[in-house]
Order: sequence, then structure tokens, then C-alpha cells
Amino acid sequence: MTGKRVIALCGGIGGAKLARGLYELLGLDLTVIVNTGDDFEHLGLMISPDVDTVLYTLADLNDPERGWGRAGETWNFMASLAQVGGETWFQLGDRDLALHVERTRRLQEGQSLTRIVHDVARRFGISAEVLPMSDDPVRTIVATDAGPLPFQRYFVRSRCVPVVRAITFEGADAARASPELRAAFKQPGLAAIVICPSNPYLSVDPILAVPEMRELLQETEAPVVAVSPIIGGAAVKGPTTKIMAELNIQATNASIARHYMEIIDGLVIDSGDGSEAASLPVASLTTATLMNSLDDRVTLARDVLDFARELASSPQRVRPRYSAG
Repeated sequence: MTGKRVIALCGGIGGAKLARGLYELLGLDLTVIVNTGDDFEHLGLMISPDVDTVLYTLADLNDPERGWGRAGETWNFMASLAQVGGETWFQLGDRDLALHVERTRRLQEGQSLTRIVHDVARRFGISAEVLPMSDDPVRTIVATDAGPLPFQRYFVRSRCVPVVRAITFEGADAARASPELRAAFKQPGLAAIVICPSNPYLSVDPILAVPEMRELLQETEAPVVAVSPIIGGAAVKGPTTKIMAELNIQATNASIARHYMEIIDGLVIDSGDGSEAASLPVASLTTATLMNSLDDRVTLARDVLDFARELASSPQRVRPRYSAG
């Protein structure tokens, strides 16, 4: 890699783990672009689940057992809400609630989500740049056998039980990348773009659905490396494997490679899946991708960056430019 700056595309829990590893190595040279397709209004508050997970994880404020929310959380608000008959299917902890209230207040004043996230990151002591994928509303809608469901209704309230028929991103066509996001791609010294091992269909695709995002990725000269969320034919966490089966997509690393084919230069897969490497339609690195500790996250991040450096210096590097099908 000729530069130091790295951009990571990230969803929630799984992606945030790798983002934390990258942050340990890069500090202020990291920009994390986060999915906002999960955002929704609940109890009169604007909730940004993936953005908050990334902020809490980078600031070491996250709950490591649940994977979401803040450590040391209490639940007095939810208990009181249940007493008065309020909706309790989406859990808001007392510490977490403060961020939702402040974000809602500032959005109602007309401030951008990008500005709010920037300010919160600095107050949390995060030196990396954390950017929402857009300041315009994009909402993930899951078409199921029970009808169309906004993402949180499918993921949390329905616990991913309904069969998925299709996934769409309402508002994406009209959404714009923020000036700060465009600047991140244009700055000198951009060494790599990393697609974290978030759910490709629910967490990364909303980012790619913003038209400028795909254009920026296709135009960049920096190598684009994706980390597969599949290990041994299944996702480590979440509904990725279930959704792939319901969309008639095999849960393989080859499927992930084809899904990202138009924008990536390489794919990182787990050591246990090394036999698949030769058949992948893109350059690959085989290494340990399961992240159970901070050391695991840092080790994987280092391997990903080394792989990007190799790709950048390869004279044979030619990004595929055909449909992922």
C-alpha cells in the first residue's frame, strides 16, 4: 500500500469487530462508513442501531456479551415503559437512551446525521472518522411470506422467522453521499477499502445501494478487499445463512465473491475453507477470520491490510467488471 488511509464499510456487530481491529492499527487513519438502512423511528426517537454499535465498539463502551448496546446497562426505562403499556419489543437501555434522545433533538433542529455522529465520536474519544452512509433516509424493507416488513420489525420483533423473498432499500435511489464521505474517497494516500464481514444482504447492500457509493468504489485505484462472513458453510452470527437459503443462494465463499464481484479485488476467507480458494473467481487470502477476542480482531485486520498491500503491488491486478448475477 502506498498510503496509510483506509476506509471500512461496516454494518453492526460482526463488522464492528473488524473495524475495532483496524482502529487499533490505524487510529485516525481509519474511516468507517456505516449502514443506516436499519435506522428507524421508535417511541418518537430516531434510532441508528449499526452506527451506535460501531461507536460503542470503537470507544470500548459496548456490551461484549450481547454484542449490542452499552456495557453496564440498566433497564429501568423499559420496566417503566412496560408498566404503562408501551411497546417493549425493541430494547433501549438507560445509558443507550441518552444517545437516542440527543440525536433526535439535533436532527429535529436540522443538523445532519453526519455532523451528529462526528461530534459523538469525538466525545467518546474516537480518533477515527465514523460516517453514516448517507444523510438521506434509506430504509431496508424485507419482503417476506408475512408481507413487507421494515428491517427492525423483521429482525427484532419477528426474530427473523418469516421467509425472505426479496430485500429492497426504500429511498436509496434518491440518497446522496455526504461531502465528507466523498472526500474520504478522494483524499490522497488512500491505501485500501475493506468490506467488513457484515451481512452482505442486510448490512452492506444498503450502503452499495446509494448510487454514488458503488461509483466511488469502482473508480478508486485503492484495492478493495472483502472479508467473507461465511465459515464452514454458515455465518458465525445472525440470519445470513438463513437468508441466503431462502434467496436460493448457496452459503459458500464463492457466492460472497460473486456478490461483490464488480467492486472487489480480493476476498479473505477462513483457514478452514482453504479448499475453496482455488475455485474462487477473485484473488483470495486464507486466514483465521473468527474473532473471539481483541487480539483476534487485530490479527485479522493486520492480515487484511497486508493482503491489500500485496494486491496493490500486483501487476496482474485487474478488477472484474461484469455482473455479479
